[in-house]
Amino acid sequence: MYTPIQWAEKACETLMKKFEAPNLPPVGRFHYHQGVFLLGVERCWEQNQNDKYFNYIKDWVDSYISDFGSVSGNNTTELDDVQPGIILFNLFEKTNLKKYKNALYEIVPLLKSWKTNSEGGFWHKGKTPNQMWLDGLFMGGPIAVKFGKVFNDSTYFDMVTYQAKLMTEHTKDDKSGLLYHGCDPTKEAEWADPITGRSSEFWGRAIGWYPVAIVDILDYLPKDHKDRDILLQILKDLIDALILYQDKSGLWYQVIDKGENPENWLETSCSSLFVAAIAKAVRMGYLDASYFQYAKIGYKGIIETIKEDENGIIISGICIGTPIGDYDFYITRPTTENDLHGAGAFILMCVEVGKVIT
Repeated sequence: MYTPIQWAEKACETLMKKFEAPNLPPVGRFHYHQGVFLLGVERCWEQNQNDKYFNYIKDWVDSYISDFGSVSGNNTTELDDVQPGIILFNLFEKTNLKKYKNALYEIVPLLKSWKTNSEGGFWHKGKTPNQMWLDGLFMGGPIAVKFGKVFNDSTYFDMVTYQAKLMTEHTKDDKSGLLYHGCDPTKEAEWADPITGRSSEFWGRAIGWYPVAIVDILDYLPKDHKDRDILLQILKDLIDALILYQDKSGLWYQVIDKGENPENWLETSCSSLFVAAIAKAVRMGYLDASYFQYAKIGYKGIIETIKEDENGIIISGICIGTPIGDYDFYITRPTTENDLHGAGAFILMCVEVGKVIT
């Protein structure tokens, strides 16, 4: 019906029609909800060069960044509010306006003094002391490594690869190869296993951020970096684990390894992230071309869930924002339509699939 890039454009334009850029939710917050969606818009713009997309991104950013580059609406103790800075690089490159560079220098160096637990792992949020969450690698990893490359500061390379190695060490299940949502080395969090400090379940979208983060980090990590091969192995091991749990529909379940449970359900955003990561890993040569069959099945399954109406397309089956919990918590989370998590993930998927099959 539509090509992958056309699907991506339809998702962009559905949300762009619904929200003027400064009104993307949560209004008044410089946050990853908008950042994920706008990253998708940026990737789409890179393909179609439609100035409407570029200007939409700029309008949102300019509503939070002053003429001097100070950032408003961000919580400087949360990795979630670092992630939107990733879209500033392109704005600086295209406009040469110093305020975007200044904003990057306000946001990214925060990581050099970020609160860490006893093992050096970044706290996910100031209000969750010592806790490392999988999505933290997506929130802080690609932006830090790109900053290191663009502005010639190699300290960010080791910083990010250390976080990836530490997180994998603490969350990887030796039996399944899947990653738990988070860990607390102090074991004080209410969800932490008293022996391992891990959370109890493999939640789809948390895992989804991880391979997407790694393939983007690898874009900017030097080819000769000492940890590059380790990240490539982490990526392959995780994808190898995930494909064993892909449903016949092509999608993955909200709780990845419990698809046989009748109350569990297929979740769109994590499925989109997995497909995006597999497609990009194949395109970049990190995985053998044979892996694309899993991305292709997943893409087809997700597209089959999409509906259209007079306002655009409807992306359904998206879990709302979710902290760490137990099985019952995850499966009773509400779902929504055209949530920015899901729309952003969907656009990233469509762009990556389109780059492989066109």
